[in-house]
Amino acid sequence: MEEGKERLDCREELLAITKRLVGIRSEVNTDGERVVAASIHGMLASHPYFEANPAQLVMEPTVNDERKRYNVMAHVRGTKGNSRRTVVLMGHMDTVGVEDFGAQQELAFRPDEWMAHLKGEGLPETVQAQLESDDWLFGRGVLDMKSGVASNLYLLTHYASNPEQLDGNIVFIAECDEEDGSHGILSALKTLKRWQSEEGFEYVAAINSDFVAPAHEGDENRYIYKGTVGKLLPSFFITGEETHVGSAFDGLDPNFIAAELTRQISYNPDLCDVAFGEATLPPVSLKQTDLKPSYTVQTALASYVYYNLFVHSWSPDKVLELLKAQAETAFRNALETFRVRYRRYGEVSGRPGREVTWEPRVYTYDEMDTLLKGAHGEDYVQHMKDFKGALEEDESLDSRMLAARVVEEAWKSMPDKRPAIIVFYSSLYSPRVALTGERENERRLLDALDDAIEAVQPEYGHPIVAKNFFPHISDMSFVAMSDDMSEIDDMVANTPSWGKKLYVDYQDVADLNIPVVNIGPYGEDGHKRLERMEMTYSLEVVPNLTNRVLRGVLESE
Repeated sequence: MEEGKERLDCREELLAITKRLVGIRSEVNTDGERVVAASIHGMLASHPYFEANPAQLVMEPTVNDERKRYNVMAHVRGTKGNSRRTVVLMGHMDTVGVEDFGAQQELAFRPDEWMAHLKGEGLPETVQAQLESDDWLFGRGVLDMKSGVASNLYLLTHYASNPEQLDGNIVFIAECDEEDGSHGILSALKTLKRWQSEEGFEYVAAINSDFVAPAHEGDENRYIYKGTVGKLLPSFFITGEETHVGSAFDGLDPNFIAAELTRQISYNPDLCDVAFGEATLPPVSLKQTDLKPSYTVQTALASYVYYNLFVHSWSPDKVLELLKAQAETAFRNALETFRVRYRRYGEVSGRPGREVTWEPRVYTYDEMDTLLKGAHGEDYVQHMKDFKGALEEDESLDSRMLAARVVEEAWKSMPDKRPAIIVFYSSLYSPRVALTGERENERRLLDALDDAIEAVQPEYGHPIVAKNFFPHISDMSFVAMSDDMSEIDDMVANTPSWGKKLYVDYQDVADLNIPVVNIGPYGEDGHKRLERMEMTYSLEVVPNLTNRVLRGVLESE
């Protein structure tokens, strides 16, 4: 084998670290996030390398965060040469909750006891076989993603003990809050930029260690991902024309339009973004409601819906363009159905009808805002600033409902209040990352990944397959970005809740723009009661793949 790329024999050590980390209850948005950070910091602080170089290990608070929590970050300088090239190893410390464990919540953090308990349950045959094998570990966080953090910890301390093997540098990040608002990685960017300036690091690659799983039933592949899917939350404020229910056809119910909009958008394959031969899942509705504060016999004034939407190649402004067209189609279909049913009602009731004169009207929020600034000038601008500022002080409103209230208030100033749909964004944009190989660092990373898979595959019985997009939301979205800042500016202009409750410094992401791949533990049922990982792949293959990619990137000419 090549010097420095010998096989790492680390299974038992990694298993011990994984169990230690799993044993620390660190559900997102709980005090456990601070506890696990302190524990990881303590593990590293006792290593001779960091005892001798304490400034290279930090536990730093998150920024712009309502909670008190921390990231753990460290770096090791290789002494084999004088290279400034630096690889970032990253993974999150927090987990989802354990409400699904019921009365056995405490066992969720004690894998051996939890597995003993499960042996008394009637599990599906495949799961039972995994449980009885010596190669699967069950428990909250074993898969997502403390075994991945353990792998990164192992590699960091391996090179801390052997810096002479390393021509370049390693930065380690154990970040908090991946499962909710990504405050951890967004705060870590500030430290990465500071180290870039103070230490002279040249960030050439990042390796995330989030979990991977079968893509479908019977799938035997273990996936490596080059880049990641992006996620948007396109939202729609829908106004109708109110009426008493006793005169239903005298008005237009916005819930009727909303229902047609959901029929048009949810599960629609035309809204799958296909790039490099890989397709995103189609959008699906995450909320659909009217905005009536209480029961009345008047139809609603407005409705509000939003959808999850994944992207591989589409920019936020492209998505708005596509969804504006979808909204126009849905609006037109709803009006046509209304006309048909109104005529039919006239036939069965014997009552004459009136002409239906509504036409589809769809605006983006930015289009409406621009129209209103032109119509009302500074008075409108100041009113909306004051209104939004008051809303931001309301702790009961999340960014999504805050956005709806801002659009609702702006709509009150519209000179023409005929029924309309306003399209906007109401939550955090997780940028897509596509590794095209156009940049030199991307080419080196992709080549190192191919070489690593080729070298490790003969030692492992299942296919190791590289795909282009990690299919879930992860912190990979905040170390690299395929959008340019003008596209981000367009997104911000169409995000009414942008500000105190919803803010991301995307310029930090653009400034660093580190090519990123995901090499993580393999298992099943992440975020579920039977969360489990395969130990051979997770504790043996993953660290060896990661090590080979790391060395390949640092040592490539």
